[in-house]
Amino acid sequence: MPGSLACVGIGMTLGAHICPLAKSYIEQADVVFSGVSNGIVELWLQEMHSDVRSLQVYYKEGKSRHITYREMVDAILTEVRAGKKVVGAFYGHPGVFAHAPHKSIELAKAEGFDAVMVPGISAEDCLIADLAIDPGKFGCQQFEASQFMFYKRRFDPSSYLVLWQIGLAGDKSMAKFATGAAHRQVLIELLSTEYPLDHQVILYEAAVLPIDTVRKQTLTLAELADADIYMHTTLVIPPSQKMQPNQAVLDRLAQIEKEAEREL
Repeated sequence: MPGSLACVGIGMTLGAHICPLAKSYIEQADVVFSGVSNGIVELWLQEMHSDVRSLQVYYKEGKSRHITYREMVDAILTEVRAGKKVVGAFYGHPGVFAHAPHKSIELAKAEGFDAVMVPGISAEDCLIADLAIDPGKFGCQQFEASQFMFYKRRFDPSSYLVLWQIGLAGDKSMAKFATGAAHRQVLIELLSTEYPLDHQVILYEAAVLPIDTVRKQTLTLAELADADIYMHTTLVIPPSQKMQPNQAVLDRLAQIEKEAEREL
């Protein structure tokens, strides 16, 4: 029997977000690898399957996450190659800010194995609900915080700007679990080219356990450097400007409509 791989999302909040398909894959697997952020969530997975192996053991302070991710992929693929039905159960969505699921599926398919990804409710989904944001109203740009700092990314202050993994902002080593106020000050200076320092921003953290309180702390951009920020904290920056009409395009479209009316 050839091996197979399914990387499934179990959502953000314990027990509340998992879909029937993801649950079915977990229950029918030969082995389950868990990539979750809370030990209680791992215990919950163990209630669904007798062989749950945590991927958290590969993380270590000072160890490059490139190495960690490679070891995770190797562990998953070893069991697939052994002919087992393997499931990777990841918190949130398995394809969002998650290298190991994407790489594992890519390699499994390249070697001829069946491999699928089952989506889950992500931190982005929770953020939209908890902060009452409609991405379609003003638009929404999203970046990983360090990537946003390292590269000349264009961003629009008339839309929402979401920066993920703000707790690791500015880390080039890929080996830290946190960066500090000095790194965030560089980010503040970068953002201040488009946003005033007294612009109100939001620090967001989704609820992982049903008893958790959602964090949606409002503060000024200038206060960001000294704020309490963790690995799972997300920075949300509301629009600071109004959308500017593109009059040239509007005029062109109006002309098209006029010409269409004449042809009637």
